[in-house]
Parts: sequence; C-alpha cells; structure tokens
Amino acid sequence: MLTDLEKSALGKSAEELNASEKKVIKRARERRAVSSNANEEFLSGANFGDRLADQIARIGGSWSFILCFFAFLMFWAVLNTVLLTTRPFDPYPFIFLNLMLSMLAAIQAPIIMMSQNRQAERDRFMAAKDYEINLKAEIEVLALHQKIDLEVLKELRELRAEVAKMRG
Repeated sequence: MLTDLEKSALGKSAEELNASEKKVIKRARERRAVSSNANEEFLSGANFGDRLADQIARIGGSWSFILCFFAFLMFWAVLNTVLLTTRPFDPYPFIFLNLMLSMLAAIQAPIIMMSQNRQAERDRFMAAKDYEINLKAEIEVLALHQKIDLEVLKELRELRAEVAKMRG
C-alpha cells in the first residue's frame, strides 16, 4: 500500500507503478540505498561475444590502430613495388590487398555495430539507474518536508495552546 507521500511524489496509483518504481519505494521504506556500481552491474551480464566485440571496437577505433594499419599498408606497397621488383606477390594495383581490406571491413563493421548497440543498451541501463536514484532522492526530500511540516504544525498548535492559556 502506498502512503500519501509516495502517491504525491509519483503521481500514480500502486497498480500503475513499474517494477523499478516499486523497487525504489521498497528500498526507501527500508532506508536502504538504491545506488550501486552500475558499470559493474551492467558488465556482469555481458557474455564472451559482447566483451570481445567491445574490445575489437575499442582497438579498431583507436589512433594506435589507425597508425599501425597505415604503416602496414605503406610497408605492403613499398614491399610490392620497390623491394620485390622482379617477382612481387601482389603487384600494383594490389588486388590481393584490396581483397583483404574488403574482408576486414566486412567483418569489422558488424562487430563495431554490435559494440555500438551494447553502448546504447548501456546508456539505457545507466539512465534507468539514474532515474531510480533521482526518484528515491525525491521521495526522501518529500518525506523530510512532510516531517518538518508536521513538526512545525505541532509547534504552532503548542504555541497557540500556550497563548490561549496566557489570555485566558
């Protein structure tokens, strides 16, 4: 059963609350924290493929990879045009290199997309965690306001009673 404070804080009936909101209210009643290490919590659900895709995207999207790959391409071109002038294994226009680059792109693009999808999923997860923390903070602030208001009203009643005694 929701208290008046929780109803006013959420603006919903108990039936309208989602699982996250119910969890926050339960934790607020128990005076327990809602926050946790969201990054660890998200990564705990990752399987081997997810972690591998993230690692490949991390490496493939780095300047060190770009510079190393550029050096490899230059080495390939120099090797096949200057050093192996008599019998290059991939003569100009480097058809074998183009085939390898196409295959690399065909494999790397979906892996990077998987990692981007996981990043979007992580962003949604983090946003949900932020919502829970903000909701609990709002409930706690409203509860404090309610306690202070009740205390102020109690003191006002006592003061009025004392003033009435003095007059009468």
